[in-house]
Amino acid sequence: MEKIAFIAPFEKILAMGQKAIEELGLEDKVKCYLGIHAYGVEIAKKTVNSGTDVIVSRGGTAELIAKSGIQIPVVEIPITVQDLAEALVKAKKLTGLDNPKIAVMAFKNMIYSVEVFAKVMDIQLIIYKVDTEEEIPGMVERALREKPDVLVGGKITTTLATEAGVKTVLLTSGIDSFRTAFQQAETLSYVRRLEKERMQKFRVLVDYSTQGIISIDSEKRIEVFNSAAERLLGYSALEVTGKNIETVCSSLPVDSCLKEAKDLRGELLKINHKKVIANIIPIIIGEVVTGAMITIEDVGQIVEMEATIRKSIYSKGLTAQYQLSDIRGLSPQIIESKRIAQEYAGVDATVLILGGSGTGKELFAQGIHNASKRKQSPFVAVNCGAIPFSLLESELFGYVEGAFTGANKKGKAGFFELAHGGTIFLDEIAEMDKIAQTSLLRVIQERRVMRLGDDKYLPIDVRIIAATNKDLLQLVSEGTFREDLYYRLNVLPLESPALRDRLGDAVYIAEHYVGIYNKLFGRDVQLNKQAKEYINSYDWPGNIRQLRNAMERFVLITKEREISAELLENMLGVMTVRKPITPSENLPEDTSEKSEILRVLEETGYNQKEAAKRLGIDRSTLYRKLKALKVEVKKVCNT
Repeated sequence: MEKIAFIAPFEKILAMGQKAIEELGLEDKVKCYLGIHAYGVEIAKKTVNSGTDVIVSRGGTAELIAKSGIQIPVVEIPITVQDLAEALVKAKKLTGLDNPKIAVMAFKNMIYSVEVFAKVMDIQLIIYKVDTEEEIPGMVERALREKPDVLVGGKITTTLATEAGVKTVLLTSGIDSFRTAFQQAETLSYVRRLEKERMQKFRVLVDYSTQGIISIDSEKRIEVFNSAAERLLGYSALEVTGKNIETVCSSLPVDSCLKEAKDLRGELLKINHKKVIANIIPIIIGEVVTGAMITIEDVGQIVEMEATIRKSIYSKGLTAQYQLSDIRGLSPQIIESKRIAQEYAGVDATVLILGGSGTGKELFAQGIHNASKRKQSPFVAVNCGAIPFSLLESELFGYVEGAFTGANKKGKAGFFELAHGGTIFLDEIAEMDKIAQTSLLRVIQERRVMRLGDDKYLPIDVRIIAATNKDLLQLVSEGTFREDLYYRLNVLPLESPALRDRLGDAVYIAEHYVGIYNKLFGRDVQLNKQAKEYINSYDWPGNIRQLRNAMERFVLITKEREISAELLENMLGVMTVRKPITPSENLPEDTSEKSEILRVLEETGYNQKEAAKRLGIDRSTLYRKLKALKVEVKKVCNT
């Protein structure tokens, strides 16, 4: 398909051009036309409309086409210095004079540097530069009044001069100039095709984007206005293209972007009674801002999309966010539990996690899943204690249409189906009633589920991780938990240790959360020495969950740079003291001091604050003495 148009001003140029095209093997890429000056411009405009990439022409015709405002490149076949020299030599020879008078008349682009030949060739040179086709007849008359011996020029010029009886030489280009021009045109045509492909991809991207996309130039004129922008702003691209963006949307802050090259991201604006988020990014070429790209999104649509995503994925708990490395602690107890969990992750058997509330049982479950071969598959977390007994079976195993009153008309997949290929985490397993326990036992044994109201089984491939904060053996002995289910679940037992049993971890974790909440709330709070001692001595009945909530509260409410032991004591509302386990063991020589401290502690109900006051010492001093005297104490409530 021809993508290059060759517009020759007269037959000789056409013939030379066709010869160069044939030599270069471009016959299938170039279409030839014959048309001089204004007629050549008309031809050029028609070829542009038919999809031409590049136009090749010569002389005045090439200059007029370039000035006509067409939007594709024009390659000019040049008049070289050699071409000018040959024409002048021919003209001088034609006169037979030693110092002839030669007039040269042509468009400016045809006769660059012609003056240098005057002295070299010993000729009297008169130059006439033409700007438009209409000037040529008058300029020829003027030249003839000078009575030149020869007139050198283009086709129309030489035709008029010949009719007036003056000798003429036609100014033309050599074959090398034609070859160079067509090679350049072929390169430009290839580049134009690449540009068109990129532009087409850009148009598709812009037109099918859900974001409103607007492009403006440095004068704020709209160049691109996609369909989403039409919908959001209430204008058609046809009516706003070329207009100032401020006439369409005055609230867009484009000035700082264009003048200071600033990126403006996440600008919350109100346009046509809609809240939108706008991003305005400068287009910089070199170091000059040539325009800006604006994207607009409807806040309402963003909220709806976020809700849909959360509803379809996160609300079902189909992902595990935490790794075993996210379980923090340096104590031997937690390190050993993490080591065991890592080993369990490598095998595909049922795990039973035992531990108090807030010890991080779900973190262990997620960590085991993410360290296992099932990590790319769903992780479904189910709190058995949070689902009413009447609904637990239908939630776990699903139901078909019409299974019970109020059932979804389309039925519903159960948690075991959703977890197919992955892991199901059954938290608070001890809260299951006997009916659900029986159904669960069957699923574990048969590895298939039947939806409520259905008559067929669905095979499942699911790893079960269960967790409880209760003594299942005690529940078995009491008859509230099935013994056979207990042994089915307790294949790989894992202890999630209480924080009070994790030596030194309380302070380590507390400092971690203080750092998080400092960053989150823009604070700079630290735990002082006494506060750390208090944290280590406190029993933390709510474990890490209580510790985390406490650190968040303390970072928010403290007005000082340090969190003190007194603040912790007052806010927690529980005094951390422990009665002596063995009063007679490891007694220091100064038993009288130890006896006095123990006596005061007993009288004050083991309230450390009150005991320190009666003893006339600081509470921190009391802590140190208790440690030095090797007195272990247990928590009692401050009443």
